[in-house]
Amino acid sequence: MKILVLNCGSSSIKYQVFDMFDGNNENRILAKGIIERIGLQVSKIVHKSTGKENVEFHESVQNHVKGINKILDLLVSNEYGIMQSLDEISAVGHRVAHGGEHFTSSILIDEDAEQKIEEYSELAPLHNPANLNGIKAIRQILPGIPQVACFDTSFHQTMPPHSYLYALPYDYYSKHKIRRYGFHGTSHKFVSDKACSKLGYNIENTKIITCHLGNGSSITAVDKGKSVDTTMGFTPLEGLMMGTRCGDIDAGIILYLSQSKNLSSEQINDLLNKESGLYGISGVSSDMRDLWNAADSGNKHAKLALDMFMYRALKYIGAYAAVMNGVDIIVFTGGIGENDFQVRQTISEKLEYLGVDFDREKNHMLRGVDFEIITKPDSKVKVVVAATDEELVIAIDTMKLTDNK
Repeated sequence: MKILVLNCGSSSIKYQVFDMFDGNNENRILAKGIIERIGLQVSKIVHKSTGKENVEFHESVQNHVKGINKILDLLVSNEYGIMQSLDEISAVGHRVAHGGEHFTSSILIDEDAEQKIEEYSELAPLHNPANLNGIKAIRQILPGIPQVACFDTSFHQTMPPHSYLYALPYDYYSKHKIRRYGFHGTSHKFVSDKACSKLGYNIENTKIITCHLGNGSSITAVDKGKSVDTTMGFTPLEGLMMGTRCGDIDAGIILYLSQSKNLSSEQINDLLNKESGLYGISGVSSDMRDLWNAADSGNKHAKLALDMFMYRALKYIGAYAAVMNGVDIIVFTGGIGENDFQVRQTISEKLEYLGVDFDREKNHMLRGVDFEIITKPDSKVKVVVAATDEELVIAIDTMKLTDNK
């Protein structure tokens, strides 16, 4: 069963094609790639089929329909393809950012689901409309093929009210659904399940803190397999300091910027989402590799940005250990979590009070692994590095929901 997984951004499309082997978790990636700069004069397309070298194209891709047509052409091409006909695609799975309170799990897409996803575009204006573009494009190009939506927010729908509510008048929740929703749910669920499976723990009796650290970062408290708290909130802006996002700030700052500095809502949005975080503090880059190089060369602002990033992650780990009355496993995942041994070391060495006996030698220079324990054998709390695979989760859910279609 071949499944196409799409992750459509406002100006990009990431894609993978899986051969699902009838539910066996040893699934094969047949092809993957990305189209960037959709809608601009020249777009960039990178495509890789299994067993073949990457190929790169530069041409105009005007919209998502054109982009998905290009992807499908590559998949059946004699030179770059992995199938004889598009009829071999059994279903298409989509990553959708926001499912609100309505979607607590992945769903088969129908007209009602599309309408709901569109309604939640108000809560995720940068993400849901782009996700919908992908859904509509597939319906236009491959009419009748089953499509599945997998939501970044659904895993966090198990949070209790005292965790997800803000201390605003209750009407703002009951009437306007202003609450913490959380994101990166697919990743947090995948790596918490993976860690328990690899370590031989029963997830029903395990307390886990999952640290998805990347350009967008979030930490989740997972108790007995359920999300009980997470750092991202009503939008993906809240919580940790990120690549260009500020994370937690005093809401009064926004009022001050609006009233005293006459910044418009658009200017404030750009400031908080695109000009802050690691990039805003360092003035150098939002990329950790650039910041470590700059800090090693004596750039004080780069070092400050790194210190702030790790300090805030450390605070939330401590908070979530308190929320769950302990922790058994701490997971590092995401681009930074999986590849930056210095970030893992700086954080983990300050968790001795929780029972972490960190193995600096094992962690040193560790990057690009599927799974590795980075604490010593007798450590009370296990700290692990686990590669996330959100696309695989989407493919598995898509197969489960469409296998009998």
